[in-house]
Amino acid sequence: MISLLNWHNFKFILSLKLNINGRVNIMDKKLPIAIQLYSIRDEMEKDFKGTLKKVKEMGYDGVEFAGLFGNSPSDVKAMLDEIGIVAISAHVALNEILADIPKVTSDYKAIGCRYIAIPWLAEERRPGRPLYSQTVEDFKAIGEEAKKQGMTLLYHNHDFEFEKVDGEYILDILYRDIPADLLQTQLDTCWVNVGGENPANYVRKYSGRAPVVHLKDFVMPGKKPARLYDLIGTDNEPQDESDTEKFELRPLGYGVQDVPAIVKAAVEAGTQWFVIEQDNPSMGKTPMECMKMGIDYLKSIL
Repeated sequence: MISLLNWHNFKFILSLKLNINGRVNIMDKKLPIAIQLYSIRDEMEKDFKGTLKKVKEMGYDGVEFAGLFGNSPSDVKAMLDEIGIVAISAHVALNEILADIPKVTSDYKAIGCRYIAIPWLAEERRPGRPLYSQTVEDFKAIGEEAKKQGMTLLYHNHDFEFEKVDGEYILDILYRDIPADLLQTQLDTCWVNVGGENPANYVRKYSGRAPVVHLKDFVMPGKKPARLYDLIGTDNEPQDESDTEKFELRPLGYGVQDVPAIVKAAVEAGTQWFVIEQDNPSMGKTPMECMKMGIDYLKSIL
């Protein structure tokens, strides 16, 4: 007789097949796909509701917010319900959350978010820096409030988390010091790769703690540029023009990422949602065109 554990393993093997063309077939569990709205921020600013409708028409199941563009939570929820698309999560700056943890959390719960993600950690707050102990306490406080409201706190990485402090990655220290019930991962697979790790392997490393995975593609034929984050609006000084030729964000499936392998790893890790993100357009395409190319590619391999 097959044990219960072996039966579940057997069912999983049947449900997930990877053929020679790199196509991933998920029969029992087809994961929904969301868009990180920062990718189309200018369009959202110009026409909030109309852009959400276009996102739905592209085939996205959900959205991840990066601000509400001056709209109230109740108005946003009404628009989402009318359009027929769900809010799964939101990127909210740490200082913004700390200004009023219960209110910020409840505002995003009101629009339907199941997750709230901290998208960046200032240098002075990182492991090995003066304010790191405060960071841990702040994350725990936010995680407790999120848990109280039926939500989950996530942390979204870049590549700086793959610098080491006392022989350990910053990202791993953060997840070691904050319990899993208070903080889950939102692994950005582009930045994992740029940071020097295999994205699929890193998703597997956090199996059971990776409910939302960011899928993002890029090309980097040369060395990593010294000024990388101006491409995502974080650096204050412009990147050297010679560096821009060495790193470029691309529509999903049009760069170097092994997306089928990442998707397979995410399913194995218990991921619930994929989020496609492209901070800036490329290849002569508009942001909307890039995000359409990305979801078309992802659906072609699922």
